[in-house]
Amino acid sequence: MGTVLRTSFINKSMFGVILLALLPSAAWADKTDDIVNRNVARMKAGASSQAKIDDISEKTDKIVSQYHQQRKVVEGLKVYNDRLRRTLTAQEVAMRKLQTSIEDASLIERQIVPLMMRMIEGLDKFVEADLPFKKKERTARLERIRGYLTNANISAAERFRQVLEAYSTENAYGASIDVYTDTLNLSEGNLTVNVLQVGRSGLYYQTLDGAVSGYWDQNNRTWTELDSSHSDGISQAIRIAQGKESKGLMRLPIAAPEVL
Repeated sequence: MGTVLRTSFINKSMFGVILLALLPSAAWADKTDDIVNRNVARMKAGASSQAKIDDISEKTDKIVSQYHQQRKVVEGLKVYNDRLRRTLTAQEVAMRKLQTSIEDASLIERQIVPLMMRMIEGLDKFVEADLPFKKKERTARLERIRGYLTNANISAAERFRQVLEAYSTENAYGASIDVYTDTLNLSEGNLTVNVLQVGRSGLYYQTLDGAVSGYWDQNNRTWTELDSSHSDGISQAIRIAQGKESKGLMRLPIAAPEVL
């Protein structure tokens, strides 16, 4: 009986030990689950935070990239603005020079128009006093230029060019030899003749049939008939000037220079 009682006591003790062992394990499991759950929650929160950090980092990288791009654009604009500012400064200087040139040109134009008028008047007097060759053509040229001088639609430069061209043309007559047909008022009446102009040394005429020849007497300002001995020489000179005969010596009467 003593043995039975001891065995029962031992079994009860073992049950108590097992019970004691089982009670803490359940509590620990709850605590472990709570810790795990909290860790899981932390991990989820950490993952969410990391996602936010990654998103913020990506946005930050984009902002930094945009900043660098904008900075390059700003630097380019600074260079462009600096170049544009220099260009504008140069244009302002050019405009001031142009304005000064316009003012000077206006002053010169006011001064040059009277000068051109005097030049034409002087040339008109020269033509009037000169040998009367191509008189209608030369007079018409001067009248045309007078019209240019009073025409506001023609620039001062073009008017001045016309005046200088008229002087150049008159100057060239001094070294030219020419033949043209004209109607002259002679002692025999109005006759159609060939006029031979030899520079400003001599001016001759001959009727188309070669019967009558003469020259311009500059001293008396009149046409004077020559005797028939000069007809062949004038005829030959006319043919040479017209290109109908090879060049040769022209036998023409020349008035002796006047002694001043």
